[in-house]
Amino acid sequence: MSKTFDINSQDSQGTKVEPVLPENFDCDGYHEYEEALLERNLAFTKAESGIQVYRRVRANGVFYDKCKDFKESLALQLGALQTSLAYKADIANFLEPWYGIGYIASCFGSEYIWHEGQAPAVTPKFKSASEILNSDFTPIHKTPIGRYTLEMIEYFLDKTKGKLPMSFSDIQSPLNMLSYLLPINDLFLEIYDEPDDVAKAAALTSDLLIEFLNQQKTLIGPALASPGHGFASSRVFRGAGMSDDNAIMLQPDDYLDLFRPSDEKIGAAFGGTVFHSCGNWENKISMVKQLQGLTTIDGAFSAETDPSPNDPSVFGKAFQNTGIVLNARAVGDANDSFSVFQSMYQKNQKLIAVTYCKTPREQQTLYDLLHSLT
Repeated sequence: MSKTFDINSQDSQGTKVEPVLPENFDCDGYHEYEEALLERNLAFTKAESGIQVYRRVRANGVFYDKCKDFKESLALQLGALQTSLAYKADIANFLEPWYGIGYIASCFGSEYIWHEGQAPAVTPKFKSASEILNSDFTPIHKTPIGRYTLEMIEYFLDKTKGKLPMSFSDIQSPLNMLSYLLPINDLFLEIYDEPDDVAKAAALTSDLLIEFLNQQKTLIGPALASPGHGFASSRVFRGAGMSDDNAIMLQPDDYLDLFRPSDEKIGAAFGGTVFHSCGNWENKISMVKQLQGLTTIDGAFSAETDPSPNDPSVFGKAFQNTGIVLNARAVGDANDSFSVFQSMYQKNQKLIAVTYCKTPREQQTLYDLLHSLT
């Protein structure tokens, strides 16, 4: 039977974990585990090719309503880190102070809407880019959502003694952020009718985001793991991992003219431009490769990961000999996942194979198979 995306699953990449209270978590032990992996992470950054394996343990609920209480979020994430220790991997899991993706809307007075069992949402309040530009706004860190995110970081650091790797909170691209301020249909019309205003609005959101990320960077300090969120992340990796899902719905010229400068500015501020989109974005590869400072891309490559997965062989050939890291996610058993990565991996390529094997034994099998490719 062919594998398909489970439409009844709240999170196809989620793992059920038992929460662990901070006082019951061995921070020193996990720090030693992570530190033992950093040397191979650093070697991977310097090499022209190679494979790293990352068994993502994404605790169910953390990226939904469980983020509303940062104490519960931390306990679940510590449970995820504890669970991850049983799975053979090259990159350690990390903490993330995730509190939704509507922080940019809070600058303009929006508040979160909480639906039971779902992530916080916002309602776009503008009808045009010019309305955004002519509106009063507040820096993110001074809004309730921004303050809560920073308080979450401080709580995580306090309870873990700053010993565990921690990423930025979920980074959304300027295009994505504008879709929380303007209804998406209005935004697309503005791209054609008022492109200059859209570009200026994108630049405004990027400046607000950079300021907020610098606030987070100062707090997190040496514990910072990059690129963050959906990417395999390490203290020795660099870049800002941006979700840019709406980019695949634009003509390449529109994206490159209006949004590339803002994306590149964010990337330059944090060591590299890092691109993610859900769904199939094969026909946008040439567009994305034009991003200056592009260090890493992310995609879904199995039917169990995304209802519209990418073709691994297409991406493998497209990014061969570029030095750009492929952060490739493949939900599935060892055999199915290996077939994905085997089809993708080429000579002179840098691949992070993100796996979701259900058992440690299966993970060990897949780990050994993947490293046999090099």
